[in-house]
Amino acid sequence: MLLGRDRERQELDAALAAARLSRSSVLVVAGEAGIGKTTLLEHANHQALECGMRVLRARGIESEARVPFAGLLELLRPALTALDRIPAPQRAALEGALALRPASAQDRFAVGAASLNLLAAHAEDAPVAVLVDDAHWLDGSSTDALLFAMRRLVADPIAVVVAVRDDEPSFVDGAQLPTLLLQGLDREAAAALVGDAAVDRLYAATAGNPLALLELAPEAARLAELPIDTPAPIQGSVVRGFVRRAEALPERTRSALLVAAASDTGELVSLERAHPGAVDDLLPAEAEGLVALREGRVDFRHALARSAVYGAASAAERRDAHRALARALPDRDADRRAWHLALATVGPDDAASSALEQAGARAYERSAYAVATGAFERAATLSLTPAGLLYRAGDAAWLAGQPDRALALLDEAERHELDGDLAVRVEHLRGQITARRGPVHEARSILAGVAERAAELDAGWAVQMLAEATVVSFYAGDAREMLRTGRRAVELAAHADRRAAIFAGLAHGMALVFAGEGEDGARSIRQAVALLEASDELRDDPHLVVWAAMGPLWLREAEAGRGLWERALELVRSRTALGALPELLVHVARDWATTDEWPAAGAAYGEGVALARETGQGVALGFGLAGLAWLEARQGRDADCRAHAAEARQACQLIGVRVHELWALAALGDLELGLGKPDEAVRHYEEWGALLREREIEDTDLSPAPELVETYLALGRADDAAAVAERHEESARAKGQPWALARAARTRGLLADDASFAEEFEAALELHEQTPDVFEAARTRFSYGARLRRAGRRVRAREQLRASLEAFDALGALPWADRARTELEATGETARKRDASTLDQLTPQELQVALLLAEGRTTREAAASMFLSPKTIEYHLRNVYRKLGVRSRPELATAVARLH
Repeated sequence: MLLGRDRERQELDAALAAARLSRSSVLVVAGEAGIGKTTLLEHANHQALECGMRVLRARGIESEARVPFAGLLELLRPALTALDRIPAPQRAALEGALALRPASAQDRFAVGAASLNLLAAHAEDAPVAVLVDDAHWLDGSSTDALLFAMRRLVADPIAVVVAVRDDEPSFVDGAQLPTLLLQGLDREAAAALVGDAAVDRLYAATAGNPLALLELAPEAARLAELPIDTPAPIQGSVVRGFVRRAEALPERTRSALLVAAASDTGELVSLERAHPGAVDDLLPAEAEGLVALREGRVDFRHALARSAVYGAASAAERRDAHRALARALPDRDADRRAWHLALATVGPDDAASSALEQAGARAYERSAYAVATGAFERAATLSLTPAGLLYRAGDAAWLAGQPDRALALLDEAERHELDGDLAVRVEHLRGQITARRGPVHEARSILAGVAERAAELDAGWAVQMLAEATVVSFYAGDAREMLRTGRRAVELAAHADRRAAIFAGLAHGMALVFAGEGEDGARSIRQAVALLEASDELRDDPHLVVWAAMGPLWLREAEAGRGLWERALELVRSRTALGALPELLVHVARDWATTDEWPAAGAAYGEGVALARETGQGVALGFGLAGLAWLEARQGRDADCRAHAAEARQACQLIGVRVHELWALAALGDLELGLGKPDEAVRHYEEWGALLREREIEDTDLSPAPELVETYLALGRADDAAAVAERHEESARAKGQPWALARAARTRGLLADDASFAEEFEAALELHEQTPDVFEAARTRFSYGARLRRAGRRVRAREQLRASLEAFDALGALPWADRARTELEATGETARKRDASTLDQLTPQELQVALLLAEGRTTREAAASMFLSPKTIEYHLRNVYRKLGVRSRPELATAVARLH
């Protein structure tokens, strides 16, 4: 019977009711041991069954935290009949993780996405209640998967209730999930639980903890005799009560209890093998209320009882229990046997270490990276040559999303003797981790240094490291280091395969462009892109496909390599490689933002930023925030732009990413210029230019010169504008690419006299046709039309201003559309103000849903692509239909095409 807890019951009942109304709910029940979490979960279970809901249950067991996906399998077992209703790649990932089929290592989020969709499929027939007790003891891989699903539940008829101890590290820490913090019972409920005898004394001593109240009830008479203000000698009494009761039992019963406590399954068959006669020996413990024997298992009355029995035994007794269990377990339980062997061992032991290493490898293959980390790490402590095991533990920890632990394990590995290959692998992994999370100057140094050691082993491997170092140097804004590593990559690639040639060509080309040698750099990038388009190199590895994004972004040409984007995104999404997705998304978004794909760019930036936060990728976060601010500036989204630019600068400065800081400054300058505030814009543009000079960056595409020229002219600083334009003209010609040359031609048009300005603007427009950048072309038309109007050529001015206004309106560049409309009206032509795009009313996730479904994808395909459930896609789609005023998929496609 549940006493008191009216508020808590109401919250649980509300969560279940929401699920029955097809609104997902998540609730974490947190509190100390014995406070009543399990009792509340039993209440939720009873209520759910009474209402016809399906119930999925699991309980974390401390010793099972080392068993890959043990908790997830227990939870999802009744739902496995729905496996054929989830996308095939996710089904394969989940079946491999749960050992239902041969496994292959996957991104750690793949199983989470599959778990979400399996829960959603299971809930298609009836609402589902997911109840997890003692979640703080779930294995790490299960917690990752469950948390991934919990964060994405929106419109499925699913209620998740998770119970955790508030004094134990838990996967819900920092997850910002709705939490119900349990306190003790009130006095009335306490009296009903234990009776009125000494209830005040008991209540004061236990703070209303229900389990403590029950355990101390026999002491009530003695406690009543003590003065109320005398401290009661009962600290830890709940545990000590269990110990006292165990100590009164026969010796063989105590021994059987210890083996049961050491067991992570409680299966009586295994206990009988480890302790012959266990069933009979445990009967006195059952009579004492410490355990229950049922359905071939022994269950402790409370987790504290198990902990008390185990903790009261000596270390030698515990080792003997684990040794007996290891001998008793069958071959199918090789992982459990390995852990029991390890727990039975004190010093180095090759057999135990080897068994744990194999357990770690099996966990790794099932994408249970957190479990694999623990297995490899423990195996290392039992080995006389632990370095390789520590490296494998660090690799698994990185894939498990534990970068600090990964680096600590690599540090530990380096304290031991390393052979050449292993030493390189350790440092390469350290460089890759640091490149994702920063600081980037450290990553650059690590990757460039280890590449030289790798060159003696495998030239192609060294080229990849140098290419990675080149990209990190770009992020750091270090042109000299980019050139050094890029040139070295080319040298080594001459002795390697085509894969190395792609890496070297892209890296060296980027370095040349960044250093101001744009023509040679573009040639190198173009050759690498051609190799990439003609082969399968890189594109089938989700963690390397981001390189497919580099070429088009650096070339800024209308055709070169642009088909690589879609292929790369499709691969990463289909493989559920979320770890690779943030970096790829922000690169793709940057490219789309320089075309007419602004809605898609905004959606990709939003998704990339959210995933970068979730996966702890600081570099991608800074990149995405700065790019988002830059796009929002052009759309005139004042508050969003300033907030994202400020956060981007803070994130970039924290890890030394100077290039994306440039983009944040560009965003602020563009915002002020678009709002007609040149005096404010010039500050940001000049700071942008100063940062370029400080970092010795010569890439003309990163220069604010065209913006400065326009701003200086608006402020009446014609001499300053001319000086900036002259320097920019030289660098643009040196680069020789159409995007840079078009912008340079526009600045010449702004400064030219009345006799020659039209020729310069026309040259700029011809060059714009070779690039995909619609916004830059519209800005040139706007400047051209404004100059024509001032020269009295109103008819020609209207032609250019109409075209610029149409482009700005189509893009959603509202401040620039307003400026173009004002200029057009000054020619004597009234321009109708365009209605705000209804796409602007969509949230980033709604916009992503609209774009995917408008392409012709099904609901399930969109769900798989966005790592959401089909019900959540339908929920967002209903909002999209309402906001766009459409009622069918064909109408949606037409609306998106019209407004896009």
